[in-house]
Amino acid sequence: MGSTKTESYFVFMNYDPQYQQLLNDKTQSGAHELDLYLSRKHDEVLERTLEPGSYNKTCSFVIVDGFSVEITEDQANVLRSAKGVRVVEKNEEFPKCKA
Repeated sequence: MGSTKTESYFVFMNYDPQYQQLLNDKTQSGAHELDLYLSRKHDEVLERTLEPGSYNKTCSFVIVDGFSVEITEDQANVLRSAKGVRVVEKNEEFPKCKA
């Protein structure tokens, strides 16, 4: 049995032509449609890959097709092999540089 400790991970998706098309629509309605599309797409990846209630998606990123999620290391490994997922990386926070 794996660890039950959850940590923040970034998940980035494979190339998606529909995402690219929506990203190029610079209108207000286009931006809203892109937000809805990505949120739904990311939710669907999590729903078909992980147990309901076992994760916490914290946000979807519009500038890149990706999202942040709180999951265990075992869940991160499962997501790495999910259809459409390109990269899953732990959110490593680095100390601030001193000037």
